[in-house]
Parts: sequence; C-alpha cells; structure tokens
Amino acid sequence: MLKGTKETEKEVGGVVGVRGGLDADDPINALTYNIIGAAHEVHGTLGAGFTESTYHKALSKELMLTGISFESQREFEVFYEGMLCGTYRPDMVVEGKVIVELKAVVDTIKEHRAQTISYLKASRLLVALLINFGSSSLQVRRFEN
Repeated sequence: MLKGTKETEKEVGGVVGVRGGLDADDPINALTYNIIGAAHEVHGTLGAGFTESTYHKALSKELMLTGISFESQREFEVFYEGMLCGTYRPDMVVEGKVIVELKAVVDTIKEHRAQTISYLKASRLLVALLINFGSSSLQVRRFEN
C-alpha cells in the first residue's frame, strides 16, 4: 500500500470498509454507502458473469435513478517532479469526491488494489471504492487518502 493511503479492513455484510467503525454522519461516508447500495442493486439484479462494461452501464443507470451525479472516464494527469508523465481515467468519479473503479473478475488481486490506490493518490480525492461484480457476492474495498 502506498504511504499515506489507508484501506478500511472492517467487513460488514460482505462489504469491506462500509459503515462498521465509520462515522455515518460524514457526508463522504453517506455517499460511499449510497454508491455501494446502488452497486448491490445492480449485482442483485444481474448477478455475476457479465463484462465490466455491462456493469459500468448498469451502475451508471442506477446512480442516475438515485440522483447521484458522476462522470465516466474523467481524465486525470499524473505528474512527477513537476513533469507531466501521463494520464489515467478511472471508471467513475462520483459527485467529484469518490473514485470508483469497477472489476468483473472472480476475485480482485493486489494489482487491482494498487491501481485503485494510485488513482486515488493522483486524483487527490479523499476516497476510492474498488467494486468487483465478478464473484457470487459483491466485493467492495474502500481506500482513503
């Protein structure tokens, strides 16, 4: 894990880092809770087995239905010592506050977590969610800057 980034390890109802031990009155926590609720709705309806792009479209629809604003594939620049080194595009940025990275694999691996953490660090946002639709139960990991 990158220095300064924390992964919330508490598991509640099959979701890592949601509500358990987090301040429910914090607006960011409420937002991530609602994003995860939307993801649960999608996973409950579609189940596992589709491509990442299918889940991206379905989650986009669910977020729209719930009135949560988001951007897909928003471009962020990556700098090193003041030099532009590249760009990246996380799957979603929700309400300009939360990076959402989607996967549709049997189980996430450390490279998926590292990618999500890197996106979070480069974006300078406070929270990222790694959501995996590919297993029989929805998998969610929350990361904080």
